[in-house]
Amino acid sequence: MSLNDRKIQILQAIINDYIETAEPVGSRTIAKKYNLGISSATIRNEMSDLEEMGFIMQPHASSGRIPSDLGYRLYVDHLMQKRELSNEEERYLQSLISRDINQIDYLMEETAKAISALTNYTTFISEPVGQRAKIKQIRLLPLDMVSILLVIVTEDNFMKNHVIKLGVVPEEERIFEVGFYLNRAFQGYALEQIDQTVIRRLQYELGEYKGLLIPIFKALEITMEAAEKVQVHMSGTKNILAFPEFSDISKAKSLFQTLEEKDVLVTLLEESKSNDLQILIGSENTVQSMKDCSVITATYKLSDDTRGTIGIVGPTRMDYSQVVSVLNGMVQNIERVLRNLTDNNKDG
Repeated sequence: MSLNDRKIQILQAIINDYIETAEPVGSRTIAKKYNLGISSATIRNEMSDLEEMGFIMQPHASSGRIPSDLGYRLYVDHLMQKRELSNEEERYLQSLISRDINQIDYLMEETAKAISALTNYTTFISEPVGQRAKIKQIRLLPLDMVSILLVIVTEDNFMKNHVIKLGVVPEEERIFEVGFYLNRAFQGYALEQIDQTVIRRLQYELGEYKGLLIPIFKALEITMEAAEKVQVHMSGTKNILAFPEFSDISKAKSLFQTLEEKDVLVTLLEESKSNDLQILIGSENTVQSMKDCSVITATYKLSDDTRGTIGIVGPTRMDYSQVVSVLNGMVQNIERVLRNLTDNNKDG
């Protein structure tokens, strides 16, 4: 049995209509709405063939048909038309660039919110991570009578901060002097490369202030380890409730619990990092509670070694064309913002 042009037209009509209405699609609906030039009876026969081939299915005995995961796969791989961003969507994405964003985590939060608002789906995004973070610059700044701020810039020009509590904070000149020695000792090193030889030399240079090295190095370890971990930001989790597919409370609860498990999201993001764009449909997801969902991920890059991933979760009848266009647009925008941000860190 061949998948001829007429069957493809009918399959496309079923998918388009079901994405829009969430209602099973019958032959009469296709005949009235899509002007294919064939009778309802002919459409019914073709639909029976499509069902037998596994591209559509009948959820109830008296209902119309809905696309199967296989049908959606054929659609996204071969039938889906490329959609351009609307002027309104483009302006919304561009507005991210015009904001005064100077922190990676804030940029990620705003990006997740923007995509979720545009698509009405759940969005999660990972901060960019390199294979191994190396220290480019260290600064120490006095905060108050008992605290100093450790500022670390990695060689990828990402800035990380950590507040260090001390019993007594030395005078400002001494703090800057300690920062100078730290910067000279650790510059160009990854955390695991800092050995006892480096530490002993630094202790000697710090002299009477060598006691500061213990809390500072502990803060350095925490900050650098955080720089190498995948940090995930999420927005629009409750959007799932708006879709009739998740009106079953137990199904929705199970999906919510999965989305709250950061390890699951990190795994999804890590698995898709090697692909510029990846679409997992329904049963293609390895997580059981996401079998009724599609997950679309796109990778943004700052360099060959430093990248992050944006993911969108929705029902399998999600508007794939819109999501792909939004993701492609967002990848271009976020890469531009990150370049500006890292260039500013570099200049600073």
